[in-house]
Amino acid sequence: MSSTLVPYASTPERARGRFIAEPESSTRNCFQRDRDRIIHATAFRRLIHKTQVFVYHEGDHYRTRLTHSLEVSQIARSIARVLGLNEDLSEALALAHDLGHPPFGHAGEDELSKRMGPYDGFDHNAQALRVVTRLEHRYADFDGLNLTWETLEGLVKHNGPLPAGDEQDLPAALRAFENLDQLELELHPSLEAQVAALADDIAYNNHDIDDGLRAGLFSVEDLLNVPLVGEVFSDVMKTYPGLEMSRLIHESIRRLISSMVDDALETSRAAIARFGVRSPEDVRRCGAPLIAFSESMKQNDSALKHFLNERMYHHYKVNRMMSQARRVVADLFDLFLNEPGTLPTEWRAQCDGPVTPQTARVACDFIAGMTDRFALEEHKRLFSLEKGI
Repeated sequence: MSSTLVPYASTPERARGRFIAEPESSTRNCFQRDRDRIIHATAFRRLIHKTQVFVYHEGDHYRTRLTHSLEVSQIARSIARVLGLNEDLSEALALAHDLGHPPFGHAGEDELSKRMGPYDGFDHNAQALRVVTRLEHRYADFDGLNLTWETLEGLVKHNGPLPAGDEQDLPAALRAFENLDQLELELHPSLEAQVAALADDIAYNNHDIDDGLRAGLFSVEDLLNVPLVGEVFSDVMKTYPGLEMSRLIHESIRRLISSMVDDALETSRAAIARFGVRSPEDVRRCGAPLIAFSESMKQNDSALKHFLNERMYHHYKVNRMMSQARRVVADLFDLFLNEPGTLPTEWRAQCDGPVTPQTARVACDFIAGMTDRFALEEHKRLFSLEKGI
């Protein structure tokens, strides 16, 4: 496979290895092995009951973190393949990018960040690193998944280089990783990581259109004034008069995704040529991201984000669900922080007493790993007298 890749792609032959040495697989290259370890991880399996906008019981057809990650993976592989990049690495990063998210989407993260404010905070990207380097307990020889340098680098720099300067400015979950200084935080990540990040943006926005329409939070007519989105929906309705709603939505969204992917391919090819990159090291040191939208597509993407923010993420129905979710997270965190004896045995053993930074981090890790369903059930067990002990 490596012989078909461009010179600036990441390849297993040039991979920097794992921080804990292991024998190589006889059937899979190192990035394929990373992907498989991520898929088999407990944290990945839990994504099926973690949601982004809707709480899990709202309906069977809305996206979960798992279905979103699979959709990101498909888009990332497609882009990587056309650009001659390493599909396996892009796929691994796409599948891993949401592993650090707590239950209840952004509401859960906001509340957990608030509660962890006095205790070095919470960041879902940093938590993903914590999951794959410490919290997964599957292997006899090490904690975490012992992923390759390239996968860890892409996971940490999910949104680009981290600001240089005082290490204390970084999230605590990053600082806790003993090999963090070896991930070249000030440099850009590989093109494969950049592809996964852009694929996340493409999948997220387009599939939120689908979920928002299905939930009745806005209508197709509301979308007609959104740049590009309105044009695509109008064209589909003109081409297929009277098309049933489910087909109209799917046909429009697949065209939107294709438009964004085509734009990203054209723009990225031009940027790669302009910077004259010849190796993965050139990519990291070129001083700018190379996988990106054109300026016009960035404007379209921004307009869609603005629409979704106003009409979906702050819809009163969503606000009500998220208000409940925040209270669940707040109640659980406060209880575990003040009464660590209420934590399961293996978690309680890591605590050093009530209301300490260590106990706060343990409570944070426990809650962040919960699914929506488990968090709601745990809340009932601990706070509902009718539920019993």
